[in-house]
Amino acid sequence: MADHLSKKGYISDEELKLGSGVPSEQRRRRGPVAVIECIEAIPCNPCESSCKARAIFVGADITHPPELFEDKCIGCLSCVPICPGQAIFVVDESYSDQRASVTMPYEFSPLPEKNEVVTALDRSGQVLGDATVKAVRKTKKMDRTALVTIEAPREWSMKARAFRLKR
Repeated sequence: MADHLSKKGYISDEELKLGSGVPSEQRRRRGPVAVIECIEAIPCNPCESSCKARAIFVGADITHPPELFEDKCIGCLSCVPICPGQAIFVVDESYSDQRASVTMPYEFSPLPEKNEVVTALDRSGQVLGDATVKAVRKTKKMDRTALVTIEAPREWSMKARAFRLKR
């Protein structure tokens, strides 16, 4: 299933659709919701353990890729920094008619600042364009993973998965 991942280092849009962690467009437009881009069968389940809403299911066989129960997800962000593969994002397409927010894990220094303009990148590292940092969260509980929320055009909500600082 992860053929593109093993050959290119990132999953393709087609592979992403085969997983069970992508919420419907209808759900994304209702408010923040997790997007789980984990498609590999590896022994891992901290996302399930961290989800207080019980919206993520891995099960007893922890090599099973996580399933998202989109109607249970409250977009609380607890699963994002806990994922060792940095494969979980929170998307909010209810932000406005033309804009969306994407919250992603970030483990680089320096951290961006709120309202800073950054260059949004897709899964392959290709430039999408300018995005604005709306929030930066970092706590001891998150260990060394910060959460950065960017605002970008709505059509990028399922594409923007990283960013580059312009400084």
